[in-house]
Amino acid sequence: MRGWWGKKSTPEKFDTYTRWSFGSFGVIEVSAIVPALGSLGAGFGGLVGALVLLHAAGIMVVVSRAMDWHRGIREQPVRLLYAFGALTALVCLTALALDRYGPDGERVGNTAGVIYGVIMVFGPGVICFGLRERRQMYAVVGGFSLGTAPAMLAFGAPWAAALLVPLAVFVSSSLCAVIGVFSIWITKAVYELDEAREAQARLAVAEERLRFGRDLHDVMGRNLAVIALKSELAVQLARRGREEAVEQMIEVQRIAQESQREVREVVRGYREIDLGVELLGARGVLSAAGIDCEVRGEAGELPGEVQSVLGWVVREATTNVLRHGDAQRCRVRLSVGGERVVLTVENDGASGGVGEGGSGLAGLRERLAAVDGTLTAGLVKSGVFRVVATVPVSVSASASASVNEVTS
Repeated sequence: MRGWWGKKSTPEKFDTYTRWSFGSFGVIEVSAIVPALGSLGAGFGGLVGALVLLHAAGIMVVVSRAMDWHRGIREQPVRLLYAFGALTALVCLTALALDRYGPDGERVGNTAGVIYGVIMVFGPGVICFGLRERRQMYAVVGGFSLGTAPAMLAFGAPWAAALLVPLAVFVSSSLCAVIGVFSIWITKAVYELDEAREAQARLAVAEERLRFGRDLHDVMGRNLAVIALKSELAVQLARRGREEAVEQMIEVQRIAQESQREVREVVRGYREIDLGVELLGARGVLSAAGIDCEVRGEAGELPGEVQSVLGWVVREATTNVLRHGDAQRCRVRLSVGGERVVLTVENDGASGGVGEGGSGLAGLRERLAAVDGTLTAGLVKSGVFRVVATVPVSVSASASASVNEVTS
């Protein structure tokens, strides 16, 4: 159960919770009406019980189809709404008929009242789940409420009851409709906010790519233009047998090497990450997501290469906490012992296999290996996932060059 729930995104969890909440209206109907059917006898009790069970099942189906329609997954269940409305009216008329023509006794009248009241609360309200126009909702709730009066009078109910019951039906069914429609609206808003967050993330990536493209163009544009001109000049000089052609090609070679160095610097600056900023960002993002995040330790005077590679670990681990499982707590600990730095990220609410074998962790292992570091990740106990990165405090020149190659 936890694994099934943990695999759902936040909007999917809210959607499931809403469906179950309103689907339980059918359970409430059954639990409120069926125990009172004993006073009707086996024949009438069995008939009414079957109708109530059918109506309860209809509630669950209408709620599910209506929510799918609001999300754009299905078409509006028009025929289903008409059929459910007819079933609601049939059950209510059956209750009035039992009160008038059924077995005599006060208990029978009370049972009929319970049936009519419960069905009239949930029936019109649930029909409104499958509507968007207010006028249509007013028509449904008002129609059932106004139709109550002549129906009760036709089955011999007193005038006082025929006037008061429609008012009670209108208030109760309207409240049910308002709660349901508002909850469906919130569910749609949760999905839209999640989609907006994903769109914002994609836009941020696109903007960063554009920035990187502009920087790379600024670096390479001028140098490539100079290389093209000098190459053309060298060709002309070579055709004339001039020795200056060799000097021009040597200059082209120098500019090409300089361009390569500048491109590496641009890429390195693009890839470098500040560990302190990443730790603060992780705490802010996780806290905003409702996850209790505790960060211990400071980046201090760690070398830039170490901060960069550990910053990537923090970023990837934070992403895994948000995307996978159902975390409530996350602990980030940075410690320096001897000649090594150890970063530990641990969160609860993880299901089996979360984050293991992913391309993100594989990329982190490559980065850490470039600076003689290690990475371990996996479940340490039930529901607890831990990522441990270990990096030497001092990074050699060769390792730093390897990092540049990996990031490039």
